[in-house]
Amino acid sequence: MNRARSKEAFILGIFIFLGLAFLGYTLGSSAVKIKEYERTVKVKGLSQKEFPADIIIWPIQFTVADNTLKGIYSSLDSDADKIKQFLISQGVPTEEISISLASVTDKTANMYGSEKTPEFRYTSTRTVTVYSKNVAQVREVMNRIGELGKAGIALTGNNYDNRIEYLFTRLNEVKPAMIEEATNKAREVATKFAEDSSSRLGKIKSASQGQFTIYDRDRNTPHIKKLRVVSTVEFYLSD
Repeated sequence: MNRARSKEAFILGIFIFLGLAFLGYTLGSSAVKIKEYERTVKVKGLSQKEFPADIIIWPIQFTVADNTLKGIYSSLDSDADKIKQFLISQGVPTEEISISLASVTDKTANMYGSEKTPEFRYTSTRTVTVYSKNVAQVREVMNRIGELGKAGIALTGNNYDNRIEYLFTRLNEVKPAMIEEATNKAREVATKFAEDSSSRLGKIKSASQGQFTIYDRDRNTPHIKKLRVVSTVEFYLSD
């Protein structure tokens, strides 16, 4: 009876040993495969394109001076109307033109005893703004703005607070194609790396898209916008 039990225990031990051996082999093989899949390459792909701006904001600022409030407000209204009529005559729709409130300064209010009495007591600035999607047309009108100066309107310079702005608002339209291009360029770089390392490029492990940046092509052509995006993609490698 003891011999029978010993034989059963021996046989059971053999099966346990074989089972553990098989399990160890399976786990070892899986570990090797997992380790192989951990071989990756991370690359970046750039997409950069130029597009024309699709909105222009053109502030036309002018200055008037007078010794009476009645006179200065009359001049403000008159010059603002002249500018508006000039723009309309050049084909700019009325709904694209807006006129700001006037800002009047009383020069005598801040005078000190040693200062001379100013020639004009009141000065004021006002802005007529064009907000248009027809960028090309408005840029043509800008070239003829000198006609307002000949009409006696004192236009101020294009300072920082009153500068012309060009906007690009079609980002959502161009995003998909640019992201695709950036990803394809990343794949090209990864493929070259795989070939140089005697490997094969596998599937994408992870991917992240950088922020889109929009800026002027240069300071002389602010109406041309440059869009840029970088995608980071990680690929699996295999032998």
